[in-house]
Amino acid sequence: MEILLLCPGQGSQKPGMCKDVAEAFPAARDAWNRADSALGTKLSTLAFEGPADELTQTHNAQPALLTHGAAVWAVTKEKLAPHVKAAAGHSLGEITAYHAAGSLSLEDAVRLVRKRGELMFETGTNRPGAMAAILGELQRSIEDICKEASAAGEVVPANYNALEQVVVSGEIAGVEKAMELAKAAGAKRAIKLGVSGAFHSPLMQPAADGLKSALASANFAAPHWPVYCNVSAKPVTAPDEARALLLTQLTSPVRWVQIIHTMAAAHPGATFVEMGPGNVLTGLLKRLAPNNPALTCGTVADVNALLERVSQ
Repeated sequence: MEILLLCPGQGSQKPGMCKDVAEAFPAARDAWNRADSALGTKLSTLAFEGPADELTQTHNAQPALLTHGAAVWAVTKEKLAPHVKAAAGHSLGEITAYHAAGSLSLEDAVRLVRKRGELMFETGTNRPGAMAAILGELQRSIEDICKEASAAGEVVPANYNALEQVVVSGEIAGVEKAMELAKAAGAKRAIKLGVSGAFHSPLMQPAADGLKSALASANFAAPHWPVYCNVSAKPVTAPDEARALLLTQLTSPVRWVQIIHTMAAAHPGATFVEMGPGNVLTGLLKRLAPNNPALTCGTVADVNALLERVSQ
């Protein structure tokens, strides 16, 4: 059985996340304790109990999502690791993927995403922006739409999530114009997202120096298996390249469609496993890699089902 790990990004967090896993498995509880100690705060309490508005804040959501992924990986890695061929993560999930691949300790990873979240939140506060999901088949390219809409305010494609789901990001007026143009081009829906900044766009550039410093401070090792990066959709195996691409990712689009197509082509029939809360990435796989089985790993029931599947 070949396994491809996927790690979700911001938006999958919700109060109660991983609470059942932490209560059922000592390895998961230890992961949350280590994250709490590394950050000097009770991240676990916020994740398990909320409140939701505080958990959703970028600098809290990012380390909570990473720790959830790390916790379920801690429980399953002994049985899963021999079968893993590659990993990928959506946005911050790329850092979770590097942790699972052995590149980053949990402490370094959680401190890195906390700093990343703080920098992104601060940048979004100082230079307000917006993001919007464009759903449906378009009669013109999203790149052309963004180029035209940028006359109102800079806007770019930020997440290529599926063939009929793209997120745009940028200045508020530009995003609103892109939504209008997308609807005129056949989009079924254009939905503004509840985020604190224009992530994966040039508006995040002021956060780059701080993130570069945080990446330099983290002790990166070579991953045990390739991690497909958001920026190029290509596999990465060198620590210096990982650092450079994680920095570039801050202001570049997430090429998720290309990542999944490439991974599925390289590993026909391999099982994708989503490590963390929810099933957002698993849902996208139904369209992107319909011939590859997909499993979630976020709850006790998920963990038990996965371990049973691997043991067969």
